[in-house]
Amino acid sequence: MERSRVAVAGASGLIGGALARSLAADGHEVVRLVRRAPRSPGEVWWDPERGQVDAAGLAGCDAVVNLAGAGVGDRRWTAAYKDRIRRSRVLGTTALAGALARLEPRPRVFVSGSAIGYYGETGVRAVDESAPPGKGFLPALCVEWEAAAAPAREAGVRTVFPRTGLVVARGGGAWGRLFPLFRAGLGGRLGDGRQYWSFIALHDEVAAIRHLMDRDDLSGPFNLTAPRPLTNREITAAMGRVLHRPAPFAVPAPVLRAVLGEMAGDVLGSARVLPARLLESGFRFTFPEIEEAIRAA
Repeated sequence: MERSRVAVAGASGLIGGALARSLAADGHEVVRLVRRAPRSPGEVWWDPERGQVDAAGLAGCDAVVNLAGAGVGDRRWTAAYKDRIRRSRVLGTTALAGALARLEPRPRVFVSGSAIGYYGETGVRAVDESAPPGKGFLPALCVEWEAAAAPAREAGVRTVFPRTGLVVARGGGAWGRLFPLFRAGLGGRLGDGRQYWSFIALHDEVAAIRHLMDRDDLSGPFNLTAPRPLTNREITAAMGRVLHRPAPFAVPAPVLRAVLGEMAGDVLGSARVLPARLLESGFRFTFPEIEEAIRAA
């Protein structure tokens, strides 16, 4: 991609921060959306929950990437926190999509975040982008989250939905919690360990988003997961091997439900998700296997 101006919402998060650093390292101008008063020309104010964004600050952007949202795994899913998860994604996306639709000229592409939670529980059945949404809180959230981008898409902005899996990274997300446990020798499977986890290395996540940004012929949903999902039992065994720590412990399902509440259903649930459209588009993973991804992290 030629030198571009790219706006990133969620640049303080795990994926958004890594994406912003990658773009800046390659000479692109990165504009970060912030909720406070901007402190530099590289920042644009917005208030996603109030549906407000300084659209003038987005003028001249070639691409806008929205990865903002309250952390799904940050705390127990109370009714209030579920509403915060939803509002932070749906209202923020609605605000950005509406602002982009009003811009002239408009950006080339809107990368509007989503997640493999769209598919819900798949058991041992492998699914790709052609599968319908599942049932439950996360599938309903993802459907509404993606639909919120409609104003930009209807205005002619190429819109892409990266449905992200479990990102293997040291500094955040699910793996940010797993690494310290395994280093302390306290790692192990969750529940019976038979549930599939669809993972992706942080390096590949960023590379895939940039691939989707660069390719003018790509739009719609793309699963951002490694080609071969594994069970939780297989992944925890790989963690033990790479970190040279045994993984003797198991957290029983009833304990997880007592600690996590409704969110335990997604930790114990199985999502066997394949990146069919990403592979068809010619993308190549640098760390396609779990041990490679863990070592990279």
